[in-house]
Amino acid sequence: MTDLCLLDHTSLTELYSKTLRKYDDIKDKKLSLDMSRGKPCPEQLDLSLGLLDIVNSNSPLLVSESLDIRNYGMVDGLADAKELFGQLLQVSSNEIIIGGNSSLNMMHDTISRALLTGVIDSNTPWGKLSKIKFLCPSPGYDRHFAICETYGIEMITINMLDDGPDMDEIEKLVLQDDSIKGIWCVPKYSNPDGITYSDEVVNRLAKMPTKANDFKIFWDDAYTVHHLTDEPSIVKNILRACEDAGHPNRVFMFASTSKITFPGSGVAVMAASEENISYIKKQLSTQTIGPDKINQLRHVLFLTNLENINLHMKNHAAIIKPKFDMVLNILQAKLSKYSIASWSKPKGGYFISLNTLDGCASEVVKLASDAGVSLTPAGATYPYGKDPRDRNIRIAPTFPSLSELEAAMEVVVLCILLASIKKLLQNQII
Repeated sequence: MTDLCLLDHTSLTELYSKTLRKYDDIKDKKLSLDMSRGKPCPEQLDLSLGLLDIVNSNSPLLVSESLDIRNYGMVDGLADAKELFGQLLQVSSNEIIIGGNSSLNMMHDTISRALLTGVIDSNTPWGKLSKIKFLCPSPGYDRHFAICETYGIEMITINMLDDGPDMDEIEKLVLQDDSIKGIWCVPKYSNPDGITYSDEVVNRLAKMPTKANDFKIFWDDAYTVHHLTDEPSIVKNILRACEDAGHPNRVFMFASTSKITFPGSGVAVMAASEENISYIKKQLSTQTIGPDKINQLRHVLFLTNLENINLHMKNHAAIIKPKFDMVLNILQAKLSKYSIASWSKPKGGYFISLNTLDGCASEVVKLASDAGVSLTPAGATYPYGKDPRDRNIRIAPTFPSLSELEAAMEVVVLCILLASIKKLLQNQII
């Protein structure tokens, strides 16, 4: 064990020089490797090639005597699609709206509508209020935070614990401030920590008193079937929990097939109480005459039911789990002895969350970029792109090949060593 924090100035300086020589050798290779986003790799996309020709002239184009899926109509989506994705989210067909290809788009539009007209239990449109705030469990999903920042919604960072967001902090804040209108949640295999919310967290979110009568939970169940092990995590049904707690209209659930089939041509889903769904359908009817129902049919015919979806996702896991294992093995072999970093060991999802020493993440990302490896920007997992401890880095292992991933992680490890030694040397001088 070589705890770098215990080394003297001379030993640290020698190690820094040795590591810097290795880093310079890698820079000379002029690598170009991208680990900045959680994208499926080509082999994963190939698993869904059957989508491309599953709809043809022999497909069932009429859902009734009067409704042709090639034409306008069905603003909330095909009944068969609602049945399929109801299985995915464990809700009824009456509690679902099927959208286009992007759940992020549905989240964005839900916020936009709330700003313009309020939500079902609003007294005033959110956009007419002097201030709106959202709770943002962090580290979290940068695109959630980007929606808030775009519309001037003030973000409050909430610490993530081992079983979900800090509920003591949340309950205190929502009870005293009616400008807090919502919370972002990735409840299963959270982005980036891979945490699954406990039943207690789900129950407390559903039951908690809030000063705002129109407080909403934005429940992004992006990784609901994205398991990496044969012992999948289970998250309690938030819609039923809110219903049981007497707050049936509190939650909006979202999911999509973006990382199940084709990210650019998937199907997005929104679930909520029947009252919420009815309210939103009326709003949608002025926005669209209907979604892409042919793509919905394509997914219904290809995925068929939840059992087949789970089998399909086992094939995904077979491709990406070796990549997660490689990253974890390299981190363990190269860094554990130095006591300068920690990392998550997720059971599902798309990311590994890496924490450096405080004040080192930005330097690591810069060093990696200079050596030809693109990482998610440091701070991206926090509101406004500002990690208060400058330590969190989101590792996205899925897209690179195994050989590319190994090369990229060797760079990342060297960069963590360099940044850590530099920080420790600076602290010794101070």
